[in-house]
Amino acid sequence: MITTDFVNGSPCWVDLGATDIEASAEFYTRVFGWEASYTGSRMAGYRLMRSDGAAVAGIAPRIDEDEPPEWGVQFWVTDIEGAAVRAQELGGTILVEPMDLYEFGRFAHIADPQGGWFTLWQAGTFTSAEAVDRPNSLCWVELWTPSAQGSREYYGGLFGWEFEDVGLPGGEGVYTRIRPAGLGEDRYFGGLMEMPAEQLPQAEGRADWHPVFEVADCDATADTVKAAGGQVYMGPEDAPGVGRMAVCSDPFSAGFVLLDPRTGRD
Repeated sequence: MITTDFVNGSPCWVDLGATDIEASAEFYTRVFGWEASYTGSRMAGYRLMRSDGAAVAGIAPRIDEDEPPEWGVQFWVTDIEGAAVRAQELGGTILVEPMDLYEFGRFAHIADPQGGWFTLWQAGTFTSAEAVDRPNSLCWVELWTPSAQGSREYYGGLFGWEFEDVGLPGGEGVYTRIRPAGLGEDRYFGGLMEMPAEQLPQAEGRADWHPVFEVADCDATADTVKAAGGQVYMGPEDAPGVGRMAVCSDPFSAGFVLLDPRTGRD
């Protein structure tokens, strides 16, 4: 499970690089009931999204206008300079060098060797997500990658993550669960799965991190996604031992997953 007891390598925040910040905020407000707050002109129109008063996500302008809108995952580090150097030594690319985000903290954008981009975050006054693992908040992160072994080696070397392989139903492959180093079974926070490059069209064949949001009713939320102009590509369907889930995108093609962990687990 994702917690707000962040340790090195924990997912701590997600934000959306959006084409239209206002329209995206309106979509996610309708789907999850989030409230959007404007953070001021110095943050380039960044929207802080809250659920029942707790900060759960952000919506920002895209960094690169040539890239499609997509969700990005931030990982907690205590030494961002050292982590950035290590990320590059392991074969990754530094897209944005470590820099201050005012008093809020320091960040760096990284692409892994399979092309999946993510953010390193060293907290200042903003410690990251205030609520997780409850309805309408982040509960899991997933990496779809053209090389599971390459991803394991890279992120294991960078964050010290520990991995556990789980066979998919019907012998349809392997899903690898991820947890921080030295922590127990209750701290798995995400997974990675190998997929052929042709099955990653949104990311043009590169690896792709995406968020999984917990919901109280997957079917009803999926219906809201469609009514609000988004797409549902898979499901809702039961995932044995996991819950009921649906793979979706917003009206601008940014992908995310819905999960009701209390339904369909038997």
